[in-house]
Amino acid sequence: NSIQFWKALIVQYELEATILGEMGDPMVGERKECQKIIRLKSLNANTDIATLARKVVEECRLIHPSKLPEVEQLLFYLLNRKKSEKHSPRDLAPFEGMELDEEANINRIDHYVELLYEDIPEKVRGATLILHLARNPDNLEELLQNETALGALARVLREDWKQSVDLATTIIYVFFCFSSFSQFHGQVTHYKIGALCMNIIEHELKRYDLWQDELQKKAANQNVKKEHEKAFKKYQGLLIKQEQLLQVALHLLLNLAEDTRTELKMRNKNIVHTLVKTLDREDEELLVLVVSFLKKLSIFLENKNDMAETYAVEKLARLLPCKHEDLLNTTLRLLLNLSFDTGLRSQMVQAGLIPKLSALLADESQRQLCVCILYHISVDDRFKSMFAYTDCIPQLMKMLFDCGESPMDPELISFCINLAANKRNAQVICEGNGLKMLMKRGLKLKDVLTMKMIRNVSQHDGPTKNLFIDYVGDLAAQTGVQEREEYVIECLGTLANLTIPDLDWELVLKEYNLVPFLKDHLKPGSAEDDLILEVVIMIGTVSMDDSCAAMMAKSGIISALIELLNSQQEDDEFVCQIVYVFYQMVFHQATRDVIIKDTQAPAYLIDLMHDKNAEIRKVCDNTLDIIAEYDEEWGRKIQSEKFRWHNYQWLEMVDNRAMGDDGEPFMYGDDGEPFMHNGDILERPDLFYSAGTEESRNTQQRLNLFYSAGTEGSRNTQQRLNLFYSAGTAGGR
Repeated sequence: NSIQFWKALIVQYELEATILGEMGDPMVGERKECQKIIRLKSLNANTDIATLARKVVEECRLIHPSKLPEVEQLLFYLLNRKKSEKHSPRDLAPFEGMELDEEANINRIDHYVELLYEDIPEKVRGATLILHLARNPDNLEELLQNETALGALARVLREDWKQSVDLATTIIYVFFCFSSFSQFHGQVTHYKIGALCMNIIEHELKRYDLWQDELQKKAANQNVKKEHEKAFKKYQGLLIKQEQLLQVALHLLLNLAEDTRTELKMRNKNIVHTLVKTLDREDEELLVLVVSFLKKLSIFLENKNDMAETYAVEKLARLLPCKHEDLLNTTLRLLLNLSFDTGLRSQMVQAGLIPKLSALLADESQRQLCVCILYHISVDDRFKSMFAYTDCIPQLMKMLFDCGESPMDPELISFCINLAANKRNAQVICEGNGLKMLMKRGLKLKDVLTMKMIRNVSQHDGPTKNLFIDYVGDLAAQTGVQEREEYVIECLGTLANLTIPDLDWELVLKEYNLVPFLKDHLKPGSAEDDLILEVVIMIGTVSMDDSCAAMMAKSGIISALIELLNSQQEDDEFVCQIVYVFYQMVFHQATRDVIIKDTQAPAYLIDLMHDKNAEIRKVCDNTLDIIAEYDEEWGRKIQSEKFRWHNYQWLEMVDNRAMGDDGEPFMYGDDGEPFMHNGDILERPDLFYSAGTEESRNTQQRLNLFYSAGTEGSRNTQQRLNLFYSAGTAGGR
């Protein structure tokens, strides 16, 4: 069985050894798999394939004559096969200076090593011949055994790399060939080639800066224009050689970085700063390598922080868009890794990446990466509005509709959900038939994520909210059937957002029999907390209507809300939304009387006046102001409680002011005589109102504020109504 390998045939065969006994019978047998490599050095375009095949069969007794046609076919294939134009990340294309007028021979390795002890031109020739051998993987094992050759190469590189760029490039290329295989990394590390490469790269980058400074000085001087042109041509030639050296050295380091311990050593030598500095180059192949290296490093926190400090994102933004597909793809993958960091996302926005990435959505091959990066940017509320001024949203909507009834990519719909949380974005989404298409998909497929996007759109005041009037019935119908709970949550949440004056909620509640549904789902444990919370918010929305509030009161929902308040008193969101329902209901005469006379809701509100949550305190204060205005008895209780609370705070402040740091009374001198002597302490208010804290400084202001309770509540009812739509956390309206 023979197969081709490079310009050689590999013959695989089995060797069987048998020991015979005295009678000629086999006693012990052993089989061993072997192979023989037949090198075809004379195979070229002028070779007679048939003659060469016969010669191979005749000289190699392992190949049976019957295999002659197969040998001819393999020789023909070897002669005519095309070398691949693509290079894998571990491969390097041959570069200028590698050409030779003779063919390298492994048997002459000693002669090539001797050349390394001559002058620079001979050293370059010897290193190049060894490189030609090393580029053939067949020779690596044999070269590895030749410690003299590798030692000589390492010594010459260490001593002479500054004298010749060609010499340094060629020798590093030899070691790169070894670094392409993990099993040889130990030998490359043994000769400390990695550390030497770091030093060489750092030196070359400094040379590059000097060249740039020199060119700028000559360009600024108009008198030496010809000299500048001459220097520029020389610079371009030097730049080509330098970039070849950088490419080989960085390739070698990238291969060695497979070992995380070696990678850590590189990091300690500022590899990230070096790579980011190299991003200023124009050579696309070098840039692909540098960005690939940064992408590998970016998965570690320390390296990511280094990239943030060196403003790598700003330099990467320069590469977008570009015609080099590999460079574009690798750059986007690196940006995706970096986009998990909040600070780096800010740098991406400042570098103008939102419009650039939005434009790249049209490229199907890069679309997924762009969506993922933009999704991460859209997580931050500061940047959501920026998407409205690009063509991003129309492209996303087209991508959504192109999905038809098939499942959508989770990254795509998640991105759309984030964007819909911004008012201007929501308006762009609804342009044309946007909302109609979304509702059609969401209701037909019972798609939870589409409904979540619709719910985000519905939360914004203005023209977009009025577009939902046509779909109120469809949304309300989803609550009356046995649907998935998470789907019902989104439908109910969308309805709860529809605070539209022209909407007849009484008709909706009756037609779809929603009151029993709402009451049943208020019982603690009747459903998941998320659904119960949406039910509470829905009750708050419909309670804006006088007749709906009356329906709720008659159905016993108020007592159910108080019971729910007792069970969920540790959950600020629940408490805030339930108190908001009470706030809505005290606006209406029928429900106000029920709340004040038939329930203990005012007592609960008084308890919550001093809650730690600022939003809960606001809702309670405004609700109690309205109750105090309409009911004298509760008004006295509320005013008394407010006075008692602030009186307690005032006394506590006085006690703290009167005691020194050591806990001793602060109002008496050493002889026991009071500082005030026989004066009246009430004539010295400055002793009490000059206390250090904000709370004590503003005591008098707050006392004046609360004695005017009841009037503010009636004057600014509409302002409070607007205020409380923002009550609670993101789950609230």
